Amino acid sequence: MDKQDRQALDNIKKFGCHVLKVMEGDGQPEFTYSIGINRKQNKPDLIIIGLNNDLSHSIVNNYKDRLLNGETFEPGQFYSDFIAGYDVCFIEVDKTHYKEYLGWGLWLHNGDNFKVLQLIWPTTSGLWPWDDEKSEFYVWAQPILNSSGALSKI
Repeated sequence: MDKQDRQALDNIKKFGCHVLKVMEGDGQPEFTYSIGINRKQNKPDLIIIGLNNDLSHSIVNNYKDRLLNGETFEPGQFYSDFIAGYDVCFIEVDKTHYKEYLGWGLWLHNGDNFKVLQLIWPTTSGLWPWDDEKSEFYVWAQPILNSSGALSKI
């Protein structure tokens, strides 16, 4: 086990999760995800794709804290107070995306026996992935990690 592995395990023990920030590259948008929420609380970890990594880190911690306070989050439902002035919703991430996006989660659980939700965010003009008027950039910035790679109106 190296220093980064120990740091991740220490953060999970101390804070209830470890947050990983992945920079944009190779035609992929930046993304942020948690590991350890599933292990500590038996609730899904979280991934956020396409938002600023510092904002996403804050959102992940807010999500973890809200879970610790007894709140639950159901796929397809809308929730406020994650991004000021905007609702968000969640989808369950399909395991076919774990290898590409959730490598540390696979390491922590020694396989894919854990759940992850993807936080879906609207554009600043209020468009969602299921809206016809969405831009190509928005589609690129927030790939949908469910089994079909698309969303119908929730």
